[in-house]
Amino acid sequence: MAVFEFEDKTDHRVRWWTGQSVGRGMADMLVTSLVKSGRYRVIERQEIEQIINEQQLGQSGMVTAQSAAKVSQLLGVEIAIIGSVTEFGQQRSDTGGRVKRIGVGISKMGATVGLDIRFINTSTGEILTAENIRRQKSKKGLSISTPKFDFRNKNKFDDSLVGKATREAIEDIMKLLDDKSTAIPWQAKIITVKDNTVFINAGSEAGVQVGDVFYIYSEGEALIDPDTGISLGSIEAKIGKIEVTNNNLGNGKASQCIIKEGEGFKKGDLVRIK
Repeated sequence: MAVFEFEDKTDHRVRWWTGQSVGRGMADMLVTSLVKSGRYRVIERQEIEQIINEQQLGQSGMVTAQSAAKVSQLLGVEIAIIGSVTEFGQQRSDTGGRVKRIGVGISKMGATVGLDIRFINTSTGEILTAENIRRQKSKKGLSISTPKFDFRNKNKFDDSLVGKATREAIEDIMKLLDDKSTAIPWQAKIITVKDNTVFINAGSEAGVQVGDVFYIYSEGEALIDPDTGISLGSIEAKIGKIEVTNNNLGNGKASQCIIKEGEGFKKGDLVRIK
């Protein structure tokens, strides 16, 4: 899958401790969680940005569901994640509820993080889900004198209320993704064909095992909705069958297979379980 930089729609332009924008920082946190889960293969940001530049798409405010699907298709991605940060801040107040200037003794502190998030099926451009995620954290009895709303390092961020709210928001996205990703059937693509040997872009890292049998589909004419311009898939034909003989090429990112049935396989043909 591919995670695009989230658009920052907050009023204040808070910077991550690394100097990144809030949108990029939260997208990077999500990527880290996805990789650590071991359940997903995530495309590197540099690869996404390269395709975006080649396609002349902006990184901020211009990535739509359709353009994200297009970029992701070029990268061999099944799910694209786009979104925007709508709330990201903290508030200090006294017992009467009035907001006070930072630097004054405070009896209560609160933090809010909000995102609009969308998962896109890159094969069709269809939005699998669109959700608003909002997390709040609060603590009473604080009296903090901090002149700026910023963080010197990751530890300071993680210990803060807004950092904890951010982490909970990322966990909410992960739970949502685990639920929605099952709606997309697994598939890979042929990298190249050498005589009776086929190489595909999925290996042990994606759960492929030696002895697995897959079917090859040739992708034909694209079916584009004339009203929306959204891809509805394509005319496909099953053209053969392969069996995995080595699932650990490229550190588990690719597999070598032998042809069991069919012919005429080519780069980009679809690989499926059935």
